[in-house]
Amino acid sequence: MKSSSKKDLQPGIKTGFFNFSQIEKYFVNAGQENVFQRISDRTFQDLDLEDVFRFIDRTVSSVGQQYLYHHIRTIPLGTSRTEKLGSFISILTKNPTLRATASASISKLNQKDAYYITSLFQEKYMPRPKWFWLIQCLSGLSVAAVLLSFFLPQILIFLIVLLPVNLGIHYWNKNHLYRYASSLPQLVLLNKTARNLLKTAEFEGGDPDFQKSVRVLDRLGITMSVFQIEAKLQSEVGQFIEYFLELIKALFLVEPVLLFATLKMLDNRRQDISNVFHFVAGLDVALSTMNLRESLPHYCEPTFVTDNKLTINEVYHPLIFNGVANNIELNSRSALLTGSNMSGKTTFIRTIGINAILGQTIRTCFAKEFVMPVMQVHSSIRISDDLLGEKSYYFEEVMTVRQLLEESRTGACNLFLLDELFKGTNSVERIAVGKSVLSYLTQGGNLVLVSTHDRELADYLTDTFDLYHFTEVIDGNDIHFDYKIKPGKLTTTNAIRILELNNYPAEVVNEALRLSAQMKEASDNK
Repeated sequence: MKSSSKKDLQPGIKTGFFNFSQIEKYFVNAGQENVFQRISDRTFQDLDLEDVFRFIDRTVSSVGQQYLYHHIRTIPLGTSRTEKLGSFISILTKNPTLRATASASISKLNQKDAYYITSLFQEKYMPRPKWFWLIQCLSGLSVAAVLLSFFLPQILIFLIVLLPVNLGIHYWNKNHLYRYASSLPQLVLLNKTARNLLKTAEFEGGDPDFQKSVRVLDRLGITMSVFQIEAKLQSEVGQFIEYFLELIKALFLVEPVLLFATLKMLDNRRQDISNVFHFVAGLDVALSTMNLRESLPHYCEPTFVTDNKLTINEVYHPLIFNGVANNIELNSRSALLTGSNMSGKTTFIRTIGINAILGQTIRTCFAKEFVMPVMQVHSSIRISDDLLGEKSYYFEEVMTVRQLLEESRTGACNLFLLDELFKGTNSVERIAVGKSVLSYLTQGGNLVLVSTHDRELADYLTDTFDLYHFTEVIDGNDIHFDYKIKPGKLTTTNAIRILELNNYPAEVVNEALRLSAQMKEASDNK
């Protein structure tokens, strides 16, 4: 178990706009091979992983940012991805100069256009039109006419007739060109970055497939560089020169001929583009992870075990500055948490879920110790009515929990995170259904963390659940929360006292106290 401690918290959090429609592009189009679990949208929202991503993202490039997002949305199958991440971190840790050089080199890919590189190996290319032969013929005729005009000036009349036709084709192609005008120049820069990194001793003798891919894309670089040069010219030359260049390109149909020729070559080199992308983006993820770790008060790399137990020490929520750290140990048993509102139950459940995911994806836990099995993470925390779909809160929760029940029987080890099961129905049925669902979920070696206000539920789950609670402390007219998890069942309640402290009318408080005493007496006499 590797751990680190920092006295001063220096988050280094990115500011500015996060364009998630572009950031998630690689993840959305990525296949399911070598993926143990794809984190669902519900769990992503329940655990506030979008905000967590904003916090942990210390990447310096757009490609690295996309790959980091993919990391936290997919738990890998096997250890090859995390071992590669660990290898990069080890190399960069031993050579601070290389770390600075790599960061500076990769940061050149921080433009928004770099988000489109993934389309070159993940998406279908625009097909050549069936009449592409006509484009080639017209381009050849234009070149021949210009050459012949030096000897036969009358040919210029033919060019004047030909130019409107070529202009039409040229601007027809513009819509297609815009689709690749961003990605192709950035691909050239991506490969150049990879080639420069290969010159260092640490990477020179690395993966031969990756090195081969860099050489292959180098051979295509001359063709692709035309797009890079054009983009540079458009930003530097005057308007008159730009119009002149546009006329020349239109006359010779340079853009459609060059674009479709380039796409044909790249279509056969998708794997090479993917190899180079994963190397550069993976290195950026390693740099980001190192920067994240160095900003934390403490962190650890997880220890993985084969049995279904959790041993967690000094774990904290990454988004709560100077938050309270907690410990918990579960040995083939789940955990039921009781406590009042605002005492920390749901935050603790989210904390465990976030750390379980990040521990398996970027090998970084916000804790001093985190021992866990390899497991999938599922949740039912943030449920709301679907008014447009005419679904009640209870029906929404029924459908969500049914999905969890199905996941529990897949054969994988699962961690289920639930908050206030079935609070959309009456207390008797809520406790009955809750007990049945929780008992079912724990079968097959699954672990469950669930919060509840129903203390009676604990009496039915003692065989499979350890009991914990959070509580507040009332000191005179003040309410304090220590946010510390404590073993055992909650034995005291302060809900009515909190109403009194918040200046509720005395008749409301007294009536509540009277009814509460009656119901407790009736329960004790049963």
